[in-house]
Amino acid sequence: MIHQRSVLVLRAVVIALAALAATAPGASAQSSPRSPVVSPPPPSDFMLGRPKGFISVDGGFLFASAGSDLYEFITDQLTVEKKNFNTPVIGGRVGVSLSPRLEVGVLYENAKSQTASEYRDFIDNAGLPITQTTRRQDHQIAATVRWSLLPSGRRISRFAWIPRTFTPFVGAGAGAIKYRFEQYGSFVDFQTLRVFNDTFNSEGWAPAVHALAGADLRVYRRLYLTGEARYTWSSAKLSADFVDFEPLDLAGARLGASLKLVF
Repeated sequence: MIHQRSVLVLRAVVIALAALAATAPGASAQSSPRSPVVSPPPPSDFMLGRPKGFISVDGGFLFASAGSDLYEFITDQLTVEKKNFNTPVIGGRVGVSLSPRLEVGVLYENAKSQTASEYRDFIDNAGLPITQTTRRQDHQIAATVRWSLLPSGRRISRFAWIPRTFTPFVGAGAGAIKYRFEQYGSFVDFQTLRVFNDTFNSEGWAPAVHALAGADLRVYRRLYLTGEARYTWSSAKLSADFVDFEPLDLAGARLGASLKLVF
């Protein structure tokens, strides 16, 4: 009887040990391999470091001030309005980003207006209009400093940079305008009332300063759409073809948009 009881106890111990072995961590690992730990992917819009430079293609519209006395004389005598000096603008810029808020760059823009006209109060001997063309062309080169009202992005690791979607900014700059103001066609000598053909021209360089405000909108990875309003102050001394006139007003407001690529 004792022997039989010992056998039963021994059998129970063996069964218990087998059950413990089956539930041990090693056995579980062998029967069910552990799944690898996968780190969450980084955000899809991150960049490898903060952008250090940019290049853009610019377009817009210039609303010319046309405030000097030559414009007054032309609009009084000829069928020309001050709004005729408003014109589309094209250009571009390149620059560098010195910090998440500070950016410096160089811009170039070209604007050209051309208006056909005739005298308001005079006709020729055949009763026909006395016609001429007035043309103004500006090439502007300037350096600009731009300050973002919000940081352009944030760093999330040593290399990863998350750019901001919308970034408003203000700025200012200075440069020069190479201008050309020209009139050609038929004109009236007010002393003799004689009609004659001629060309009047003035061209040269003039200093310019500007102030601006706008915003960058990130549309795809490194591509931004920029809206900007800018006002430029400038005037230029006229050549001897336009004697007794004040300096030519080259000031004006520009509204425009740019496609900007950062790198």
